[in-house]
Amino acid sequence: MLRLVMLRLAFGAMTVLAASVLIFAGTELLPGDLATAILQNSATPENVAEMRAQLGLDRPAPVRYAEWISHAAQGDLGISLSNQHPVAEELAPRLRNSFFLAAFAACVSVPLAVLLGLLAAIYQNSWYDRAVNFITLLTISVPEYLVGYLLVKYLSVRWGLFPSLANVAPENTLLERLDLTFLPMLTLVLVVVAHMMRMTRASVLNIMASPYIEMAFLKGLTKSRVVVRHAFPNALAPIISVIALNLAYLIVGVVVVEAVFVYPGLGQLLVDAVAKHDLPVVQACGLIFACVFILLNLLADIMAILSNPRLRRAR
Repeated sequence: MLRLVMLRLAFGAMTVLAASVLIFAGTELLPGDLATAILQNSATPENVAEMRAQLGLDRPAPVRYAEWISHAAQGDLGISLSNQHPVAEELAPRLRNSFFLAAFAACVSVPLAVLLGLLAAIYQNSWYDRAVNFITLLTISVPEYLVGYLLVKYLSVRWGLFPSLANVAPENTLLERLDLTFLPMLTLVLVVVAHMMRMTRASVLNIMASPYIEMAFLKGLTKSRVVVRHAFPNALAPIISVIALNLAYLIVGVVVVEAVFVYPGLGQLLVDAVAKHDLPVVQACGLIFACVFILLNLLADIMAILSNPRLRRAR
């Protein structure tokens, strides 16, 4: 078991390194020149050359990448070009806000999705099963920004139940934060519940075709008891994987949702940094998103191995 975990961690570290190369290369391939964008109207050839030297853009890209990744490994993410503050200080409060929103959405979506999936498996082919599958397919097909605007229109503008802007501040209490972030949380829940619920239903129904499930029915057990006590524990591995992917989406995919509700999280900071051509902030946000996504996938692999003894043995 320890060997499997260490192997997964080694693959995760290699994946983070590969992601950092892609992030740095992607920012290098962006159209336009950073020095020219900063100087704007005063971008004479002499000023542009001086600014490129100040930013270190006159050095080869591999040298700049090696310096950037080595400093990032030590916690130094560089200096923001827009306000000359350390990027780590800019990211810290935004990262806490994004984690709070993701945790709020996860606490609602994961139990709800598992419960709906188990009920759909128990009442297979019933009106409830068809209705839940139709609604979840609808929510998967609709973009999250459209879901957010519809929630703002009806729950905020028309009915006045919740605030339309999630402008949280450090002095807000927990209840105030929950109220301000309810609409972005609901938007994320409507998007991710569908994936987790459908995977829970499909995994449980796949296990229901096993011989030991038929033996449980022959013993006279009810379908709900068979699903909850026998089928669900053996269907945990794929369910854990899809839950981890959706939890990663709650961190990585919040860019659009945060922009819709003007939520001061990491996604909104990334959008602002792209508009300002603040490459150190863009690179830092991309690296954090990649690390979170890879870490959650590693945790999903490890939890899937722990939940299924058959996966612990080499084939």
